[in-house]
Amino acid sequence: MQKKTSPQILSQKVANIIRQKITIGELPPGERLSETALSETLEISRNTLREVFRVLTQEGLLTYKPNRGVFVSVPDMASIMDIYRVRRLIECDALRHSYPMHPAIVRMQDNVNQAKIFQEQQDWSGVGTCNMHFHTAIVELSDSPRLFKQYQLILAELRLAFGLLNDPQLLHAPYIEKNEQILMLLMDGKAQEAATAMEDYLEISERTVLAAFSRHNFC
Repeated sequence: MQKKTSPQILSQKVANIIRQKITIGELPPGERLSETALSETLEISRNTLREVFRVLTQEGLLTYKPNRGVFVSVPDMASIMDIYRVRRLIECDALRHSYPMHPAIVRMQDNVNQAKIFQEQQDWSGVGTCNMHFHTAIVELSDSPRLFKQYQLILAELRLAFGLLNDPQLLHAPYIEKNEQILMLLMDGKAQEAATAMEDYLEISERTVLAAFSRHNFC
């Protein structure tokens, strides 16, 4: 007889599924989430789904609007700036203390290669997803489960900011080459140079996102 999953474990699994849907752009900012549709799709009770909504609302990924329902959150400029501040602390430190033979470097290489394929296909959403996975692999260099868990939330919030922009090519295309440059520095054992390159990279990325955010009057 199959052991029944506990309500807490089930809620955690469903929360992870919804976070992943946000991270890959499947659930865009501002979208209303239907309890009926989601509970049927995920094959869970509405009570379980409401608990998941509560958790994700506390994390800032969802927003409850009285008499209207639950929506995917729309980030503001202050949130974006704070996300990049946290990214600098986590990613640059992970690079600075990395070593060339770490297994995460293989995943970084795989995502650079896959991003190039998506670029040829003009699939900019695919490029964006590869970019997310590349940065996740950078955090894996830290060998810290706690940092990795925190970064998953940061990535989901970041994708919400990306989802507000109308030009994914402008957002993602320049970073394929930058990702490859950082990867090459790591493979050459130049961890400090890789960390410095990432600091410059994140500064440019933050300016790009904030400028586009401003132009579209989302602030």
